Amino acid sequence: MEIISSRSISIHAYFLLILVMAVCATLVHSQGTRVGFYSQTCSRAESIVRSTVEAHFQSDPTIAPGLLRMHFHDCFVNGCDGSILIDGTEAEKTAPPNRLLRGYEVIDDAKSKLEAACPGVVSCADILALAARDSVVVTKGLSWRVPTGRRDGRTSLASDAANLPGFTDSIELQKQKFLDKGLNTQDLVTLVGGHTIGTAACQLFRYRLNNFTTDGAADPSISTAFLPQLQALCPANGDGGRRVALDTGSPNRFDNSFFSNLRDGKGILESDQKLWTDPSTRTFVERFLGIRGLLGLTFNLEFGKSMVKMSNIGVKTGTEGEIRKICSVIN
Repeated sequence: MEIISSRSISIHAYFLLILVMAVCATLVHSQGTRVGFYSQTCSRAESIVRSTVEAHFQSDPTIAPGLLRMHFHDCFVNGCDGSILIDGTEAEKTAPPNRLLRGYEVIDDAKSKLEAACPGVVSCADILALAARDSVVVTKGLSWRVPTGRRDGRTSLASDAANLPGFTDSIELQKQKFLDKGLNTQDLVTLVGGHTIGTAACQLFRYRLNNFTTDGAADPSISTAFLPQLQALCPANGDGGRRVALDTGSPNRFDNSFFSNLRDGKGILESDQKLWTDPSTRTFVERFLGIRGLLGLTFNLEFGKSMVKMSNIGVKTGTEGEIRKICSVIN
C-alpha cells in the first residue's frame, strides 16, 4: 500500500506540475499584446483614437507624419511604453533627435476622451500605437490590425535616446540598430519608407548640398538635376528651420513613391539615399518598386507587418508599468 501510495502521489504531482505549467503558459500569453484587447473593457477605444486623429488631421495634416515618427522614436527607446510622452527637463522628448517631434496634443486629446469614457483603462502607449496606424490611414495608406495591451513606462530619460537611428548613419549601423530591436533589413527599408509622408528641416541635410566632398562638391548621390532645386530651397546661409518634403513625388500620400525618389537620386536625408546606394538594402527598394518581378513586395502591406513587429518591441504588459491618467505625467 505504501508503494502504491507513493506512486499515486508521484502521478498526482506530475499532473499538478503539468497543470501549473499550462496555467503559467496561459498567463504569459494573456499578458502579451493582442488585437481587440479593449473589446470588453473599452469597446470604443479604437474609434475614439481614430476620430481624434481624423479631427486634428483636418485642421493640420502635418500631425500624421508627426505621430508616426513619435511612435517609432518611442519604441526604439526602452520599448513601446509611451515614455516619449512624459514631460521633464531630462525626459526623452528633450533629447536632440526628439526635439522636433510633434503631435503630443493629439495624444493628450485622445487620452482625455478615453478617460471620460473608460477611466484608467487605455494606456498612453496603446493610444500612440493606434494613432500611428490611423495617421497612415488618413494619408491614404492601408490599415492594419494593431495588437493592444501595452502598459505605460515610469521612466523617461534623454540619455536613453542616444542610440536612435540618425540621419548620417551608415547602412551597417542602421541595420545593427534595427537588429538590436529584433528587426531585419527588410523591416529597416520598409519602416524608413514611412518617410513617404513628412518633412525634414534644412539643417538636417544642407551639409550635403555644398562642400560635401574634399573638392568642394555636393554629395554625388544626389541627382544633378535635383541638386539646384534643393540648393534653392536650402541655401547655405538660409533658414535652417525651413522644411522640405521627404517625398517630393507625393508628399501627402502614403505610397511607394519615396522609393522612386531614392532610385532617382532624390532622397533628402543621407541615411535615406544610402538605402539605394548600398546593395544589401537596394534589393528591397527594388522589390518595392516591382523591379524584381515575381519577387516584388507591396509596400503598404509590408509596412503594416513591420509596424506590428516594431510596436511590440519591449512592451510592458500584465502588471508591469502603469496606466497613466495623464500621458505627460507619471502617476
